[in-house]
Amino acid sequence: MALPSMFLSTLLSLLLTPLPFLIWYLHVPRSLPNLPRIPIYVSILGLWSSMGQDEIYERWFRAPLEKHGAVLVWFAGRWSVLVSRPDWLTDMFRNEQIYAKAGSQKKIPHAVIATLVGDNIINAHGENWKLYTGIMKAGLQKKVFETTSLLKQSRKLVDILIDSQKETGPNKGILIMADVQKWAVDVMGENFLDLDLKSLGQPNGAVRIEALQSIIKATLFKPMYFSFPDLDHFPWLLPSRKRAYNIMHEFDNRLYTMVMTMLHKRTQNKPAQSEEMVSHMLGEAYTSGRITEKQFRDNLKITFLTAHENAQQLVTSMFWQLGTRVEIQDRLREEILTTAKTHPNPSQEIINSLPYLTAVVLELLRLFPPVCQLINRVALQPALLGGELPISKGTFVGWNAWAVHSNPDVWGEDAREFRAERWGETVEEMQGRFRRETVRGTYIPFNAHKRKCLGQGFALLQVKILLFVLLGRVRWVVDPEYRLKMTPGGILAPLVCRVILTELESL
Repeated sequence: MALPSMFLSTLLSLLLTPLPFLIWYLHVPRSLPNLPRIPIYVSILGLWSSMGQDEIYERWFRAPLEKHGAVLVWFAGRWSVLVSRPDWLTDMFRNEQIYAKAGSQKKIPHAVIATLVGDNIINAHGENWKLYTGIMKAGLQKKVFETTSLLKQSRKLVDILIDSQKETGPNKGILIMADVQKWAVDVMGENFLDLDLKSLGQPNGAVRIEALQSIIKATLFKPMYFSFPDLDHFPWLLPSRKRAYNIMHEFDNRLYTMVMTMLHKRTQNKPAQSEEMVSHMLGEAYTSGRITEKQFRDNLKITFLTAHENAQQLVTSMFWQLGTRVEIQDRLREEILTTAKTHPNPSQEIINSLPYLTAVVLELLRLFPPVCQLINRVALQPALLGGELPISKGTFVGWNAWAVHSNPDVWGEDAREFRAERWGETVEEMQGRFRRETVRGTYIPFNAHKRKCLGQGFALLQVKILLFVLLGRVRWVVDPEYRLKMTPGGILAPLVCRVILTELESL
């Protein structure tokens, strides 16, 4: 009996030894405010469950967030405060000197995601943010964007989708995500980085830098590593993390080489129209010594990632929502076809003057904010959020856009219904409400106040032009056999979308 007893004793010792560490690692610090705590297993549901972000939110988040305005949530290896109450959100957004931006490069500098994004215009704080903004703002926030390339890329995407439907046959659904991603990447490359990537129309994987985007998304959002980024300390022990670092480095080096090659050629040719490109602005700052090579690389990467991914997610949501509500398509198509008779190649001014198109896109952003949840601010000093919620120094705080966008106390009893009419009748009314709701913290698809997305004008124009082209040529319905499944992470969009297209007769 001695041998089994020794074996059991040894086994118990091995099993119990990590317990004190786990208790310490997972405990809720006393410095955090007294708020409901979302169970830690919710952060790693993806290991055994296929629940989407919408299901997770309804089951665990909605009730405590709507009652208390904030909860404690396990995110990126620590307990953080997740906020949804509008006045608290407004306080957070306005007071950056207290609630400072602190992205992965500060929070988890060793992690794979920090290797990917680095220190950039979105996550930086203080002097670095001012530096990056001073360099990039003019290229991201131009008052007038030329629509020719957007119309060209949108027409190309619609051609490809029509051809795909013809090959598949009538009444059979086609998957749209791969082609939408290629479209979004090509639009981003042409308008921000001065790169003609030509991924749209190519077989999947043919353009490596575009194909890497799917690999990166699948790599980053693995729930175990996303929730416990300390595991990224051990790539020598976890082969998948070593591969993940290699993928991030490959993307970094490929993009750097492509942009530097382009800049060298442009320097020789010196075309005046390329001077407003973000890549040229960053290139000039790099070569003149205003920023380091790493800062140059990091801001190229964040431009590439955010300028295509958010549009991609919103368009996927658009296909789903309008594919289940064909009456919205019909009304929108009438407005678009009427405009197309006199403006077949509409300018930015014409596109932005269409009221129902504007209302539909604003409502899509309300119900399907591409960045649904983000925790990337840290308290630099003890504070009272909104004058009520005590936040200790060093606490990470963030926001959930879907929570505030779908709260009946904020948007009325029909808050979870798609109703474009809520935005008003004229474009002026809609723009006014857009600004008011953003200032109040009740509409935050582009963040708010000083740190609102500099590219929001382009993103709105990009989706409007795609809708203008798409609805003028096809109608579609969601494949009856497809069942909605939302993404499981901090992005709120259909995981996949299968639609059936019908080409319209030429007018």
